Amino acid sequence: MVDLTTTYLGLPLKNPLVASASPLSQKLETARQLEEAGVGAIVMYSLFEEQILRESLKLHEDLERGTYAFAEAQTYFPDYGQYSIGPDSYIEHLRKVKQAVHVPVIGSLNGISTGGWIDYAKKIEQAGADALELNMYYLATDPNLTSAELEETYITLVSDVCRRVSIPVAVKLSPFYTALPNFVRRLAEAGAKGAVLFNRFYQPDFDLEELEVVPNLVLSNSNELRLPLRWIAILYGRIQIDFALTSGVHTAADMLKAIMAGASVNMLASELLHNGVGRVSAILADFQNWMVEHDYVSVVQMKGSMSQQAVADPATIERANYMKVLSSY
Repeated sequence: MVDLTTTYLGLPLKNPLVASASPLSQKLETARQLEEAGVGAIVMYSLFEEQILRESLKLHEDLERGTYAFAEAQTYFPDYGQYSIGPDSYIEHLRKVKQAVHVPVIGSLNGISTGGWIDYAKKIEQAGADALELNMYYLATDPNLTSAELEETYITLVSDVCRRVSIPVAVKLSPFYTALPNFVRRLAEAGAKGAVLFNRFYQPDFDLEELEVVPNLVLSNSNELRLPLRWIAILYGRIQIDFALTSGVHTAADMLKAIMAGASVNMLASELLHNGVGRVSAILADFQNWMVEHDYVSVVQMKGSMSQQAVADPATIERANYMKVLSSY
């Protein structure tokens, strides 16, 4: 019997397949179904910085409304006993999910600025989360903002969050950094225990009839695995941090490649959204069967076996293979 156990952010997991942040965790029943299907852990859907700030401002506006009106105009004020700030419902739902399942539950905060909103990191911890995923999704559009300034903002944010909580923190990144290895090293030095590669930026589209910019969600496919696969293979063993591969995990083969590159876990959502939660058990069965057929006894044995440090020709993972690939088409 092969050993599928792995460790991520110091958390022992029964297997390396993790349900990534998605609408799947918004319902308690679906969270239970994910556990029953066999996931090693569940990442909650994200709580956005903008949500917290917007709800806080709305509460302030409601409290201030009618301040200079007649004294008897008490109905301007909200009912304190029933007034519920939206983000607090996230905390309560996380608490219920944690009570409903036995696998580790990872909270998710999405934002990039420092400030009072990151106090919710502590609330997520107090709700019972086993770890926290900090999803840094920011589109730099200001020509005067340098990459160094933006990266420093990120590092400060990670450091601030890590100081507020005692649970481990992972950082979900985009691939758009000039010197990704250096940045990941700095994140580890700031206190991050994990790096999730990579976030998918959802690009808007144009409606040619209405002449409007419209959102357009496109689920991932296995071809998207190559970008995070390459970077995890390069970074594994060089930086003391756990890696989670996300974007493009749809099959057992995708999982196997990720582990061999050096990932501690695979995170998937698109496959489950498209084909149902039942895909978890099917993927895990295929994953285990492949290991048996190829004489692997554990995930630990497999981990990093195809990283840049382990392969016979490390240059194939870097630029040296660029011309060869193009000429072979």
